[in-house]
Parts: sequence; C-alpha cells; structure tokens
Amino acid sequence: MKKKKTVAEDPAEMNASDSSHEEDSEEAPVKAKRSKPDEAGGEEVVYHPVKLSRNDLYRPPTAEELNQLKEAESLFHCSLLKMQMEELLKEVALSEHRKQQIDSFIQTVTELLQSVPDSAEVEVSDLSWLSGAVKVPFLLVPKTTKGKFHMAPPASVDLIGSYPLGTCTKPRVMVDLAVTIPPDVLHPKDVVNQRYPRKRALYLAGLAQYLTSSSDIGTMRYSCLHGNRLRPVLLLTPPGSSSFTVRVHACPPPGFFKPNRFHPQRNNIRSEWYTGLQTSQSENSEPPTPRYNSSVLGDLLPRAHLQFLSAVSSQCSAFAHGVALLKVWLRQRELDQGTGCFNGFLASMLLAYLLSTHRISNTMTAYQLLRNSLNFLASTDLTVNGITLAKNPDSTAPSLAEFHSAFQVVFVDPSGHLNMCADMTACTYKQLQHEASVSMEFWDNPTVDGFHSLLMTPKPMIRTSDHVFQLCELVKLQSSCKKLNLLSELMDHSGNYVHAALPFILSLLQRGLGQRIRLLTHSLSPDLEWSVESEAPKHKAQPPLSFGMLLRPELAASVLERGPPADSPKAAEFRQLWGSRSELRRFQDGAITEAVLWGGESMCQKRLVPKQIVTYLLQLHADIPESCIRYVGAMVDDVIKTGSEVPTTGEEESLLVVQSYDDLSRKLWRLEGLPLSITAVQGAHPALRYTQVFPPVPLKLDYSFFEREKTSRSLVPKEGKPCPAYITPIKVICHMEGSGKWPHDRLAIRHIRTAFHIRLGGLLKKHHNYTCRPCPTHLDVWKDGLVFRIQVAYHREPQVLRESVNAEGLLIVRDNEEAQALEMATIHKPLLTSTLHGLQQEHPCFGAVCRLAKRWLGAQLFSEDITEDTSDLLVASLFLQPAPFTPPGSPQVGFLRFLHLLSSFDWRNNPLVVNLNNQLTAADYTEIKNDFMASRESLPVMFIATPKDKNLSIWTKRAPCVQMLQRVVMVAAESLKVLEHQLMDGSQTQDVRVVMRPPLDAYDVLIHLNPKQVPLLCQAVDPPPVNFSRGVLTSGRAQSGGALPVVDYNPVSLYLTELRDAFGDLALFFCDPYGGSVIAVLWKPKAFIPMPFKTSQVSARCVEVTGEEVNTVPNVEAILEDFRVMGEGLVKSVEARTEKWSF
Repeated sequence: MKKKKTVAEDPAEMNASDSSHEEDSEEAPVKAKRSKPDEAGGEEVVYHPVKLSRNDLYRPPTAEELNQLKEAESLFHCSLLKMQMEELLKEVALSEHRKQQIDSFIQTVTELLQSVPDSAEVEVSDLSWLSGAVKVPFLLVPKTTKGKFHMAPPASVDLIGSYPLGTCTKPRVMVDLAVTIPPDVLHPKDVVNQRYPRKRALYLAGLAQYLTSSSDIGTMRYSCLHGNRLRPVLLLTPPGSSSFTVRVHACPPPGFFKPNRFHPQRNNIRSEWYTGLQTSQSENSEPPTPRYNSSVLGDLLPRAHLQFLSAVSSQCSAFAHGVALLKVWLRQRELDQGTGCFNGFLASMLLAYLLSTHRISNTMTAYQLLRNSLNFLASTDLTVNGITLAKNPDSTAPSLAEFHSAFQVVFVDPSGHLNMCADMTACTYKQLQHEASVSMEFWDNPTVDGFHSLLMTPKPMIRTSDHVFQLCELVKLQSSCKKLNLLSELMDHSGNYVHAALPFILSLLQRGLGQRIRLLTHSLSPDLEWSVESEAPKHKAQPPLSFGMLLRPELAASVLERGPPADSPKAAEFRQLWGSRSELRRFQDGAITEAVLWGGESMCQKRLVPKQIVTYLLQLHADIPESCIRYVGAMVDDVIKTGSEVPTTGEEESLLVVQSYDDLSRKLWRLEGLPLSITAVQGAHPALRYTQVFPPVPLKLDYSFFEREKTSRSLVPKEGKPCPAYITPIKVICHMEGSGKWPHDRLAIRHIRTAFHIRLGGLLKKHHNYTCRPCPTHLDVWKDGLVFRIQVAYHREPQVLRESVNAEGLLIVRDNEEAQALEMATIHKPLLTSTLHGLQQEHPCFGAVCRLAKRWLGAQLFSEDITEDTSDLLVASLFLQPAPFTPPGSPQVGFLRFLHLLSSFDWRNNPLVVNLNNQLTAADYTEIKNDFMASRESLPVMFIATPKDKNLSIWTKRAPCVQMLQRVVMVAAESLKVLEHQLMDGSQTQDVRVVMRPPLDAYDVLIHLNPKQVPLLCQAVDPPPVNFSRGVLTSGRAQSGGALPVVDYNPVSLYLTELRDAFGDLALFFCDPYGGSVIAVLWKPKAFIPMPFKTSQVSARCVEVTGEEVNTVPNVEAILEDFRVMGEGLVKSVEARTEKWSF
C-alpha cells in the first residue's frame, strides 16, 4: 500500500507528462493527461500499472496513512469532501511551468528597472521632464505642493506579497514587486500635503516612461492598490501572454519616515494648503488624517510583513493551503477585491493572528484552518473589539481605543502602528461576519453539500440581497459632502468624495431602515485600471455604487414607523431623522408617539416601503435626488402584476380565495343529512397554497352576454361573441368515512360517489342557496363569484382499482395508471397543497416566487414539462435548503435563485431532496442518495424526493424528458445571465420582460390564434389592447346563487388536447397557458423516416413509390390544413417556418 502511494506521487513521474508546455487557462485549468507527447524530445510518456507483490498488496497501513484515514473520518462528513478540497487546491495552485514564466519575467523586469537613467532635479509640480506619451497616475488636486524631484535607479527591487510567500492563487495571478525609491529623491517632511504620494506617482510615471521602449514588456497599465488613489501601481504583463500580471509598487526606503508621524490622531494635510484659504489654525488644532496616514505608512511596511508571514508559515505546513481556501471563499462572496475589501493579505494576517494566539495549531490541516478562521470571523466583531498582531509595540504606537476612535474596523499589524483594515467600512465587516456565520451554520449539516455551497457557489449581490439599489450619478456625492459638512473627511480621503460620503450614507440608512433589515451591504469600488498614456480617471469614473439589503420579511413591509413618546428625550432625535414626515399620532393603546406613515395598500406596494425610506432619507439628508437612485428590488414583479387602480401581485386575490374556501369547508363539515359523515375537506388547487400565477378573481357576470341552457338554465356562450372570461374550478377533495356499506366494485363506487355529489349539491342549495351542478366525477359550486369543484373520495378506491380477478378466480393486485392518477388527485395533491400553504405562512414571499417561476416556465413554453406541482417543489427547496444563501426575502431574488437552481443543479447525478416539514433525517438523505444511484437509469431525468415520496419522484415521472430538461437548463442559464445584467446595468434599456419572450426560431410551425377566442389574453407577457367584453361586469360585488356560469372553458387548451391526440406521434405542441396566442409546433425527427406501406398506418401520410419499394411519409401540407380545419374560428393562420420534411 505504501509502495503504491509512493509510486503515484513520485514527482519525476508526475511531472513527466505536464512539465513540458502546460497551458493554464484563466478560469478552468486543464487537468493533467495520462499520456502526452513531449514536444522537446518527441517521445510519449505512458503510465503503466504498477505490479505489486502479494506482501506489498496486503501490507498494513503506515502511521501516516492511518492518520489520514482517521482525519477523513473525524473531520469530514465523508472522504469525498476531503478529496474535493484537495482537488480544488490543485486547481488554484500555480503550476511549475507558470512559476518558471513568472520568475523569468521578474528577472527581466528587475534588470530593466535597475538600469533606469538619472534625470535633472525639478520642482514636484514641473512635469516637463515627462514625455507627453506617459501621464502621472495621480489626481493633482490641489495643483501644486512643495518639493523637488528627480529620477534615479531604484535602491532595490524585491518580491513582496503572496508570490514569495507561496499563497498566490489562480485565476487572477498578481505578482507584487516593491521598487525602493532612492533616499535622495525623498525628504523626511514629504509626509505632509501629499508630497510623498505625488513623488511616488512621479517615480512610477518615470519607470513607465523608461519601460515603454522595451520589447520585453507586453502591456503596461496603471491601477490603484485596493482602490486607494494615493497608492497607484504599475501593472506589467509579458509580451503575448496575460496569464499573470506583475504589480510594481514604489516604496520609500525602510525606516525613512518615523512611524509616530502617522499616528491616527495626527494631521498631515494642512487645511490652508488643501482649501487655498488662509486660516489661523495651528498644527495641533487641524483635524486628524488617519486614512491618509495609514496609506503612507502602508508603503513602509510590506517587507516587514513578508518577513513576519514567512516566519509564521514556515512553522505551519498547511498555511499556504489554508490561505488559498480562504481566498476562494472570499472570492465567491465578492469580498476579495476593491476598496476596503478583505483581501488575500488580510486573510494571511488573520491566519497568522490565530496561530500566534494559539487559537489554531501548527499541525492543523487546511480544512481546519478554514473552519477555525470562519468560526473566528463569525464570533468576533472587529468593529467593537479590534485585534492586534503587535507583541511588544513601542511607546509611540497608538492604543486600540485610539484606533477605534479613528477607524470603523481595527486589525493592527505586527508593528503596532498600522491598522490594516483602515479602508474597510463597518458594513463590509458585518457582511463578512454574516457570511462566515451562515457558512458555519450549514457546514455541519450533513444534508447540505458543504463543499459546493461553501467554495463553489458564486454569491453576486443581486442573487444574495433581497433588495438592491444603486447610486448612479456619483458626482452628486460632492453635494452630499457639502450638506453633511465633511471637509475634514474629504481632506483625509484626498478629495475622494465617494469614499468620504459612503460611511455617513451607510450610517444614515442603518438608522432609517432599523429593524426592517438584517444586513446592509455595499459594493466595493473596483480597482480601476487605465492606460499609462491616459490621465488618472476622476473619482466619479467608476460603476454605480450598489447597496444590498437582507430584509426581515415580517417587519420590512410595515407601513408604520412608530417612534418614541412625544415627551421622550429621543423624540427630538426621531424628528431630526424623519423631518416633515414625522407626526404625532394616538394609538389604540392610548399612547401618543411620534410616527411616520408610508404609502402602500397592496402587498406588492408595501414590499417597496424600504424604497420610500431610502429615497426620502437620501434626498433629505444627503441631497441625493430620487432620479439618481435606481431601485431594483421588485422590477421583475411587473410580469405578474394585475389591477389598474391598486396594482397587486396576487397576494390579496389568493387570500380571498382561501377565505372563501375556509367558509365552504366549515359549511361542508356542518352539513346534516348525509348517509356517511365527512372525515376531511382538503384543497387541491394551487390558488389555495398562494402559488397560482393569476389567482381566480370573484366575477360578476353580464347575463346579456350569454344564452341559457334549456334544462339546467346554466349559461352558455353566444354564437359569434368573444370567448367568455375563463373561470377556474378550484378543486376541493371531500373524504367520506369508511364503512362496510361501500361496495367493492369500481363501477359501484363511482355510482355511490355520484350519488354523494347529488346529495351534497342538494344540501348546499337548500341550506346556503349556492348554485350547484353535480356530475359523475365532481360537484361544481358557484359561491362568492368563484367556482369550487368538490370531488368526493373514498380512501379504499385506489386499492379496489388495483384488484382484479383472473380466469382461475384468484385475486390479483397490480398497480395501474388509473389507481395512480386517483391517488395523485385525492391524496398527494391535497397533502402538497396543505404543506406548501404552511410554508407560505412561514415565508410571506414564497407564493410570489412560485408565481414568477411558473410565469417564466409558461412564457418559455415549458409548462407541460415542468408542471405546476414540480415548479412549486423546486421553489420550496430554495426556502427549505437555501445554503449558501439565506431564505429569499423578496420575489425577485427568489426567482433569480430559481433560474440558478434549474441551470446549475446536476440533475444527472443527484436527486433534489425537498425536506417538507423537516421530516427527513440525515440517514434518510443517505438512503435516498444510495437508492437513486443504484437505480438511476430507471428513474425520471429530473428526480425530486420528498418525505412521502423518497424513491419514485411521482411529480416528475411523466415529464420532462432528457431533451426538454436540457432545453430548460440552457434557457434558464441564458435568462439568468440576461436578467442579472438587465437589473445591475442601468445603461441598458430597462425591459425585464425580455426573459419572458420565448425564442420562436427553434420551432417548425407556428399556429397563430384569434385573440378574441383566447380567454386569458390579458395575462399575456405583452397583452394587446382589448376593445371587446368577455361577459364580466367590472362594477359591483360578486354574489352567490344565480345561473351557473361557463366553467373551465378554454378553447386553446381543448384545441391543444385535440392536436396532441391526433398528431402526437408526429410533432410536439407548445403554448403559453397564460394568454399565449401562438401554438409552436416541433416535428419529431423520427416522424419523417419513410415507413413501409400498411393500410392500418396511412393516417396523415402519403404514399411514395421508389422502384419496388412502397413507403409512406407524413403529408405535411394535409396536416397543416388539418390544423386549420380542427381549429376553425380559433386559428387565425398557420405559418410553416421550416421545410425539414422536404429533405
């Protein structure tokens, strides 16, 4: 065993196949191949199986192997997680070939830099020595400052950062190079008034000017270190390759400036110089400039930091791997880049802190280092209790309290002088804390795929936050700084009004939104890059600033903001925050308090109360007009909105249906005069679980629009009139008690059920005056402008349907489709409806997410393949197992995650387990997974397991097929990409309905329908203007009683059923059930293969004679004519778009 392992890991053998010319792609590194021609030697290296003797094969495991087995058992849920992490580390590590390329390029760059020529000494503000081709990477505001400058070769060129430390990872490979500015270029007083930062920028420009003439350098660009404009860097890439970038930093000689000059309470930017106005302030009365100080100090310490981290990592063998995993975790959460990010350097320092304080040990694995780091982040609030790496700081070093008074987040470096989190806002750290605690929550859950959730799932803001809004015109933040009186902050941030105003805006929003939100996050300004030939971009030249909110659903939609009592000292503070919106109100409990009332009648309006708060507060306190705020919290909701006066997304209508159903249910329970008592009344319709896309609306009928049926006096449509409004029958299952009187014959049971329908109808008419129409299969009840379809059920009927007697008189029990369909209708659907109704009570936006998901499936013509029940279960899984997210708090974010689930879930190799009511244990999950793998080939392609259906996936047994699932996955991925781009990019034409419009190019025939005969036309994605009536009065309240309306009459679905029955073997038919006026037809490829002539198979086929052979092929022209004839009055035109059948 040991020998086998040694052979597998022999470096010489492993490198033989991938050391020659390894190509590393940025995103997905190519895996090492087993055999590959060696281009240098022209030989092919082939691996041969290792022959082991019997003794070697059965040799006991070594101590190291036993250790690894024990570790896999105790640390990981399973050995798979250990292997996944090891594979991930291999994927992000730099290959030897890449390292050789980097070393070679670094050597070239170093030699070039050391030969930089000297130049004459000039004033700092004199740029005449620079050629016009190269610009200075600095915003020179104010224009001038004192000091002399000249170019000279660097005192030294050193590697710093992650590359020499061994923690550099793909895909964004950055190699840091520190170029030491010669001491005679600088002056000890250069710390004042941006002299040093300007000389630093000039030195970089001088280097860029010299390097432009070299052919050994590919592209050259400027950037800023983590978005800090005071710390520009020069980015170099080798010619013909962009697989890595060298980042050149200009630094002062170590110890050139005294660290105590950079105390966070000292001032190094004079007001008189910055404003150009004469002031009488002394240096001591100037405002402190902590961020400016830390920017300059940060340039003094990179070598010391590298020495410190090298010493720590040399003692911990898994240090580099631990940092790599932490960097992957940060990258997936978009926390590793930009201004105030938690970058790889901070990740390394955090691990060093945990090692130095013995919170983790040197012998721990990378997995344990990551776990302990996240646990520490989740449980430690650096905004309140900062941490320091300084063991014995000197007497001039600031205290933690002094750091806290100047910065929002405190993490002090080993020197004791520098706060490494100086640019980080409290909100960013709170986001980091939140992400760490969420990760720790699901890490130990054996039912969650921890590896994918933790390290493989990206979490962009639009998919993570419930509501997102953007500040578009960042130049407006200048007036915010003026209004908020932020001159000293502007000086400290060297004029960067975006970063100066941001903490104040965040604090304002935190106060205003209060308990409505769990978390407020913001995007990190990206590290801008620009050409060395361009001027440094202005502060406003960056993408809009995005803010994300995680809502508390139970409080976020409240229209009332109740403040302190009128006589309380806090009342003045409340009035100052809310301005004219604050007013005194008296409440039912007698209290008189300050309060703010926001607008909103329907639920979809109340969901946007946070928008009203944000726009009002920013206008009032920060001078940011509403036109500059782009709120994308509920843009997608438009596609399910109805109602002209008060827009609604279905919550109110669903509630009305549920209330009417509850009333009917109570009345059914109280009925007397039935031969058997009712044991259960259960709803079995999506509207009763709040997930019907457009819930049934109580209707008041215009009787003049209809004719009367002669015997029952029910309403029927008039000839030549538009199709009447569609009335959905709301299905209700009524279970009768078991009794020996029930027959054991299937036909007799049906007759008894019909008798019950008649009796129920009679009793409801007699006691409540409801119009009822009994049928053999159901009873329709017209109540409150809605139709309820009651179906009587007997619990043993499915069993009776399975029983039959054979010729010998023996009883045979055999499952059949009829029994399964009855079980589905009377047992499974009612149970699903009541369970999902409970989920809606727990998560108020569950129903709206389901409605959006089903609207998309319908619009993209997938509703026949992903049924309503399947879709509802898919959405339920997002709420029950949201890892790595929190449960959706708004319909829009839920819909985006639905698209992500559809497009990224591995349907081939995994079952989707929906743990309704939390009934499944970890053992059940394992059993479901094992059974799924054992019988994968015989199971549906989309497998959904629930507590009552662990092995069969009854909801997806019929559909989708493999081809349709592939299509759904592809369209979902494209829709997600387009929609997220639409929502986050304000420069695009805003039309979220674009993801609801299906691509019709893929279909062979389009059947265009007459809009007047499409009853749900108003529900279409782009409804046409309608100037005709469908027999419904808009005024007045719907009543029970009166003539029974036309129920469940939809010519489009009836026509589709006929088409599928007649031509289902030749083609597939697709239509949007929500107002679609086009039926798309796709010919089946096998349908056009010529078949031998048979008299029994000539339907819709024509005969072709070739020599001796007589074959039949589909007669397409006749079929298209049949489409017209069958849909006479409904079909407007039939458009043949392809001629696939003709070749």
